Amino acid sequence: MKRRDFSMGLVAVAGAGLVPTGAWALTAGKDYVALSKKAPVAAAAPKVEIVEFFSYGCVHCMHFEPQFENWISKAPKDVVVRREHVGFNAAFEPLQRLFYALQALGQLEKVHAKVFAALQTEKIRVDKEDVAADWVAKQGVDKAKFLAAYKSFGVSTKVKQAIVLQQAYQVEGTPGFGIAGKYYTDPSRTGGFAGMLQVADTLIAQERKA
Repeated sequence: MKRRDFSMGLVAVAGAGLVPTGAWALTAGKDYVALSKKAPVAAAAPKVEIVEFFSYGCVHCMHFEPQFENWISKAPKDVVVRREHVGFNAAFEPLQRLFYALQALGQLEKVHAKVFAALQTEKIRVDKEDVAADWVAKQGVDKAKFLAAYKSFGVSTKVKQAIVLQQAYQVEGTPGFGIAGKYYTDPSRTGGFAGMLQVADTLIAQERKA
């Protein structure tokens, strides 16, 4: 999802899981953006940090999730992956709070994929606090603890930090990758999801040699 939207044609290609034939030399400004100022990273060297910028409101992120999970499962030990929920404007905040509240409660892995399905497929308005609270309770998450986390200072801080990081990486759409605090790429630059993962692999290898 761009701030506007990625094309459905891109989703069709990405959904097919097509990988570009052969290797290619990456071009800065085309396949990825090289940041002029390094973005904050949480992982210490020699670890290479990959940040997925996503939104539960992005159907393309839902389509990407199975491929991304498969990639994560095969990632080398020196690659650290984390997710950040974007906030392009105030309308994104309820979903950001949902994500970071679940993360704070240690429930994210359990329900992450289910949130996509609830919002995108079942059309449950988990972008509304009361609906989200009722829904997570049905998933076995303590409702009172969820609401406390949802409204907490800690989650508010996470929301603000995510926006700062998103801006530092010059995020243009979702899903997108921030890599090693130095690079940004997304499917609109790489021709699809598989291309984005291949660009990430190439830049990770490049970072190991740096």
